[in-house]
Amino acid sequence: MNIREEYIKFFVDNGHKQIPSSPLVPENDSTVLFNTAGMQPLIPYLMGEKHPYGKRLCDYQKCVRLTDLDEIGDTTHHTFFEMLGNWSLGDYFKNESIEYSFDFLTKVLKIPVNKLAVTVFEGDDKIPRDEVSAKRWLDLGIPKERIAYLGKDDNFWIAGDSGPCGGDTEIFYFRSDEEAPTNFDPDDDRWVEIWNNVFMEFYQDEKGNITELSSKNVDTGMGLERIITVIENVNDNYKSSVWKDVIDLISDIAKLPYEGNEKEMRIIADHIRTATFIIADPAGVKPSNTDRGYILRRLIRRAIRYAKKINIDINGDFALKISELIIKKYSEYYPELNNKDVIFDVLSSEQQKFSRTLEKGLREFDKLIKDESYVNKDIAFKLYDTYGFPIELTIEEASLRGMEVDTKGFEEKFKEHQEKSRTASQGMFKGGLLGHSEIETKYHTATHLLNAALKKVLGPETYQMGSNITTERLRFDFPCDHKLTDLEKKEVEDLVNKWIEDDYPVTKEEMSKEEAVKSGAECRFIEKYPDIVTVYSIGDFSSELCGGPHVTHTGELGHFKIKKEESSSAGVRRIKAILE
Repeated sequence: MNIREEYIKFFVDNGHKQIPSSPLVPENDSTVLFNTAGMQPLIPYLMGEKHPYGKRLCDYQKCVRLTDLDEIGDTTHHTFFEMLGNWSLGDYFKNESIEYSFDFLTKVLKIPVNKLAVTVFEGDDKIPRDEVSAKRWLDLGIPKERIAYLGKDDNFWIAGDSGPCGGDTEIFYFRSDEEAPTNFDPDDDRWVEIWNNVFMEFYQDEKGNITELSSKNVDTGMGLERIITVIENVNDNYKSSVWKDVIDLISDIAKLPYEGNEKEMRIIADHIRTATFIIADPAGVKPSNTDRGYILRRLIRRAIRYAKKINIDINGDFALKISELIIKKYSEYYPELNNKDVIFDVLSSEQQKFSRTLEKGLREFDKLIKDESYVNKDIAFKLYDTYGFPIELTIEEASLRGMEVDTKGFEEKFKEHQEKSRTASQGMFKGGLLGHSEIETKYHTATHLLNAALKKVLGPETYQMGSNITTERLRFDFPCDHKLTDLEKKEVEDLVNKWIEDDYPVTKEEMSKEEAVKSGAECRFIEKYPDIVTVYSIGDFSSELCGGPHVTHTGELGHFKIKKEESSSAGVRRIKAILE
């Protein structure tokens, strides 16, 4: 079954017009490097403009997201992906949209109803609970135990701080060989989200006032790679038909099996596919050291580094072979890929440049360690950042010379590099739709409380190695040599919640870097800050250099809850937490 074609046929048969996939590089949106979602090219029409194709639309849209670049190599993440979407611009609404989704999943894809569950918007003090969607799901055969009501962090969408907005309903599939439980638990990882229907029925102004829209829209999105993985009943996206032939080719080139080399082969497959599409885009992106060109260069070079790890000849034509297969698979749907000569020329040229850079790096390696007894963190990071040496290659070369590598120091510098990159690109990769929302501001302050609590519970040597904030949760990395016990997690939670309950003021003070250090403010990587810095203090337990934004009192944060504590890398733990 060709799901892409079946999807389009289903919605065309139901009165929709197919619109062409927009280029990866947005034509009228300077806030983002690439289109990150199927709805992004349609924002003007969702905001009220009339679409030349009418009120009912459908498509498959190529997208690139780079916010999860460090996650590539696992079973589910991709930089390039295809999004299937259908829209109603002031035409049908919740009941019809839900029925279309249900019919496509159960009648076309033949997914058993007992493998499905849904979430709907639970409402708040301004917008009522979405009982219309819940009732429609019940009428279609989804039992009430499989319908979960969730809040704004999970089931709400708005185009920026103000604009059209509304609740959504998300559809989940139980991906497991076990029998699906009677009751749906959204926190159970076996339930995988496969489709999201957003109902834009309200307008929020700059002051937060909500009014009902006279013309209401529906925006839906379903990831093609994910739904194919579900239909084919595999737990690794790279074992699905989307990827199997590409992985087989890489395995053949490397003369190694996929098993045992999964991470390397996934990264090579993903990055060469994304690079192929970026090069083929009408915008004519070429590798460079800025913006889209930097992303393209990084993807190609990262693929080459991981190819070297599994003993692929990086001076050969491995990238061209993989790209050729990608072109063959997708050119029927994306004709720009037929520009094969340009794609091959860019890939080949960048591969040659990077191969020379790696060779130069090996020569530089010996110069850098000439008077050293070991490979310190600065040398290790320079080899990574300037010459593309993965730390494993540095360790290998050092071992051949009888030297040790400061891997812990390298990890610290690497985390710092990640945070800088994330901060610099955060606005570009949000799709131009979000700023610092109220909930993100709260999470920002919550990370300071979490940092302080971990110091109290685990010891003063604990510190923040990295963090990431979304509207749904905060993520916090810290050095620790063990998995936190339930007691330690509870102590951290209780401490943060006590500080929230005590409603401490959050004070802000500008001072020189030297004054900040003397004051005792936490200021790791002081060199990255300007001469005048901002110090945020909370009570007598937290004082940190930070760019903000923050709440004015801790009492604004609500209730803090740790959702997950896991390993991030060797010697580094990761906490994911929410504010309720």
